Amino acid sequence: MNTTETVQDFYARLPHINPSGLSINNAGPGHFNVFTRSSCQHTTFYSRRDFYKVSLVIGTGRLHYADKWIEIDRPALLFSNPMIPYSWEAGSDEQEGWFCLFTEAFVHSQERKETLQDSPLFRVGGTPIFFIDEQQLEEISFLFKKMMREMNSDYVHKFDLLRNYMHAIIHEAMKMQPAENFEKPVNASSRITSLFLELLERQFPIDTPEAALQLKTANHFAENLSVHVNHLNRSVKEITGKTTTEHISARIVKEAIALLRHTDWNISQIAYSIGFEYPAYFNNFFKKQTGLTPGEARVIPV
Repeated sequence: MNTTETVQDFYARLPHINPSGLSINNAGPGHFNVFTRSSCQHTTFYSRRDFYKVSLVIGTGRLHYADKWIEIDRPALLFSNPMIPYSWEAGSDEQEGWFCLFTEAFVHSQERKETLQDSPLFRVGGTPIFFIDEQQLEEISFLFKKMMREMNSDYVHKFDLLRNYMHAIIHEAMKMQPAENFEKPVNASSRITSLFLELLERQFPIDTPEAALQLKTANHFAENLSVHVNHLNRSVKEITGKTTTEHISARIVKEAIALLRHTDWNISQIAYSIGFEYPAYFNNFFKKQTGLTPGEARVIPV
């Protein structure tokens, strides 16, 4: 079953990496810790986490995130956030590097929120992997080594320093992204389209079959964005070339495929969780969109 792993769950799963039993608020506001990747399991389960992770991955493997997967065959930075479920399958016995994990309270304990909205940690729909060259590997390794030393120190302000090291790593990744990734909407249509796509994406991933999807139609989104549905439809079509309904349907199908592949929920549970009261309606919708029934999609690549 698809669940959300908490910091406490993480330490319960790997008790040897937290022998001193650090509290959930060990960093004052929020939690922070840093580890070598040699302490990690070679395979993790597909799930959301309620914490953030920044990992320097040295070793091969496969990352599954949302409904995608990517092969890691060279050093890479990996950013994980509470909105996206993921799992890791090691491809080699030798797994090196480091990772730090921290909660939202730790991130927002200083006035850095605006910058982080554009970062790999917070940006919705972005790629969580950044492959790095030898110079970048050396620089980022140096920062993680400083984190490890500082975490074990008695310096009274060490978490301020650790937060700065974390931000330095985030900014190194931000510099690797094309500048256009940070362009702001330049007109009303761009702005409303950006807000619509953000609101659409923030409904996912779905991690329980008990809570049904709330925003399922263009009218639902228009009401939440306080605009007329015709204005929303015109703006989205103008900017993206697709209708609002096409975007909603595509995202629902994407989530349905992820749930079919990565959970043991039955078809009725999946149908309900993505907004279909009756499984027959979901079956008809899914078949129209993909050419397969939900049952077929569980075993046949879509």
